[in-house]
Amino acid sequence: MLLNRRIQGMAVAAAVVLMLAGCAGTPSGQAVVGRWGSTSAGQPNLDIQNDGTFAGSDGCNTLSGKGLIDGDEITFGAISSTLMACENVDTWLSKAATGNVNGSTMTVLDDGGSTIGTLKRSGS
Repeated sequence: MLLNRRIQGMAVAAAVVLMLAGCAGTPSGQAVVGRWGSTSAGQPNLDIQNDGTFAGSDGCNTLSGKGLIDGDEITFGAISSTLMACENVDTWLSKAATGNVNGSTMTVLDDGGSTIGTLKRSGS
C-alpha cells in the first residue's frame, strides 16, 4: 500500500514537471532578440538586446532607443534618430511603435496599429 502511494506521488510529480516544461517554450523575449533586416545601403535594420535596447538604421538615419519586450512583441520606446536627408530611401522604420515576431519575420506597426514594413531575421 505504501509503495503504491509512493509510485502515485512520483507519477503526479512527473506529470507536473512535464506540464511545466511544455509551457516553457521559447524564453520570454528571445523571439525578438537578435538582428533584423539588412545592413546593405539604404536598407532598414535593427539589433535588439535582451533588455530591450535597440540600435540600427532606417536605411538613412541611425536609430537607437529602448523598448519593452513581451514574448514575441516589442513596444519601441522613444526612438532617437539622426536627421540626414537621403534621396530614394523610405525611412518607415523610424515610425515604428511595435514589432511582432512570427518565425523569422518581424512585422512592424506604427502608433495607429497599421503595418508599415517587415524585417527578416539576419545572421548573428
